[in-house]
Amino acid sequence: MNKSIAYTVGVIALLIGLYGFFDRLVYGEAHAAYGSFVVWGLWVAAYFFLGGIAVGCFLWGSLDLLFGLETFKGMGKTALWAALVTLVAGLMAIGFDLGHMERIWKAYIQVNFHSGVAEDVWAYTLFGIFTLIALYQSCSGSKPAKVILILGLIVALFVAGAPGKLMGVNAGRMYWHAGLLPVQFLIFALTTGAAMLMVIFGLFGASDKAARSFPVLTKATAWLLFVNLYMLWAYYSEGLTGNMPSVAEPIRMVMQEHAVLFWLVQVAVGLLIPLVVLSQSRTAANPALVGVMGLCVLLGNLVSRYFILVPAQQIDLLEGLSSAFHGRGYTLAYTPSMTEWAVFLGLIGIVILGLLIGADYLHPLCQCKSQKEA
Repeated sequence: MNKSIAYTVGVIALLIGLYGFFDRLVYGEAHAAYGSFVVWGLWVAAYFFLGGIAVGCFLWGSLDLLFGLETFKGMGKTALWAALVTLVAGLMAIGFDLGHMERIWKAYIQVNFHSGVAEDVWAYTLFGIFTLIALYQSCSGSKPAKVILILGLIVALFVAGAPGKLMGVNAGRMYWHAGLLPVQFLIFALTTGAAMLMVIFGLFGASDKAARSFPVLTKATAWLLFVNLYMLWAYYSEGLTGNMPSVAEPIRMVMQEHAVLFWLVQVAVGLLIPLVVLSQSRTAANPALVGVMGLCVLLGNLVSRYFILVPAQQIDLLEGLSSAFHGRGYTLAYTPSMTEWAVFLGLIGIVILGLLIGADYLHPLCQCKSQKEA
């Protein structure tokens, strides 16, 4: 893939995002579509999505830098840089969702560790610090300290399941109240982390060392896609068969009202097509095709995070509650506003440009520069 095209896409996305950033910072949440019933929207879904990629990249990179597996030699630095870039974008997403961003310091100074949100704030902060230290040590020519990587791995595993735990403790939302939800988010993280690395290595090239991990990475992603598909079937079939309204109604909403996004984008483009392509040795050996499949997996996982998050909030907790109040925000309907989409595109632009800049100028994260000159 021509890097100039990727740079152009990234710049355009960021320029659109600047409008969203300005709107959010100047007018607050006045132009956001979420409200009193649907309180978590596109930005929170983006936070789950981008944070999951960050954790997944770190976990895959640890196979090289911490465990020293020969198959994954050479991809650790790229994985750490991808983790750092997506983590920054993810934290920006949740930051824009906060009603009072200026009060974030309270989570550090006036902390309550019985709060799941406070736990997440500290966990993500530690994860970012450990990732930054490990990346700095790697780029300085020395091997990252094992204690940093071990601590980072422990925190990463916690962070991977944190969104599932945060939603699962809401006993009033039975659609979320499932013990396997944190595990599902860990699977999502591993899948999207592998997909991101496939995009980087497949579309923009890999060093000779990192290229050795490519076949294993594609096979692992195919298996993870199968697990994703199985968990989707298990969760939806159980919910529909049990026919508990607070569980079955969000599922029917996803499958019927959002049929195109669910069946075409999440299931077909995000799961089935990549599963078939990556399962075949001949097609899985084509780097460009694998990179495209990585993009498909990322797109499908973004949609899946949105469908886990939003539909559960579009069901009345008490019968008639949504009709008891009238006014802006007192509705179960939700479609992301222009401002929300603009901010999201800006975050994607930051990720694209961050990855490209890392590949071109932070050698030896990825030896794309030498391949470009050749």
